[in-house]
Amino acid sequence: MAGACMSRRPLIGLFGGTFDPVHIGHLRMALELRQQLEMDEMRLVPCHIPPHRREPAASADHRAAMVELAIAACPDLSIDRVELANPEPSYSLHTLQALRRSLGPEPALCLAMGMDSLVSLNSWHRWDELLDYAHIVVAARPGWQEPSDGELADYVTRHRGKAADLRQSPGGHIVIEELMLLPVSSTAIRAQIAQGRSPQFLLPDNVWAYILRNNLYRR
Repeated sequence: MAGACMSRRPLIGLFGGTFDPVHIGHLRMALELRQQLEMDEMRLVPCHIPPHRREPAASADHRAAMVELAIAACPDLSIDRVELANPEPSYSLHTLQALRRSLGPEPALCLAMGMDSLVSLNSWHRWDELLDYAHIVVAARPGWQEPSDGELADYVTRHRGKAADLRQSPGGHIVIEELMLLPVSSTAIRAQIAQGRSPQFLLPDNVWAYILRNNLYRR
């Protein structure tokens, strides 16, 4: 039949982090980005060995198990274990390269991050190559402003795009979105648990039950 319609480019979100532990702030940001940008998938990508911070308090297996529990009732979110299979430090560029090898060149990949990560992006490993493999989608955070001068500001201005641009190419754009971000911190949750206090309602109940069952984050 003449004039057959072209298939839509898949749009896949990638939200990485140590998730130590995963909490409602992570989950709400991931879900809102998927819905707001009409993504086909939003994958949470637990980091194995973070290159720029101290080793997580919980093992990679525990952190991945908590993510799986957290998203069990949410079909809009999934987990990708690509970094857990790599014994090397979890550089975002290497993760994107690995996903390109497995997914091919066609899907549009969206590396999701907060504004606090964007303002330090030029400290990341080979940061200026990230857009060769994916788009960058930034969740604007209260109290954080996007870079206003220097090489990072020029980089953001040069690659700034809109949500409608994301399906037009496999990568190359930086899109900044306003979200209803929740001020919840994994660091604060770990501190509460270490002090013998309950972080209930800051993370899913089944994740809190898992932490108690496995005696995580106690002093």
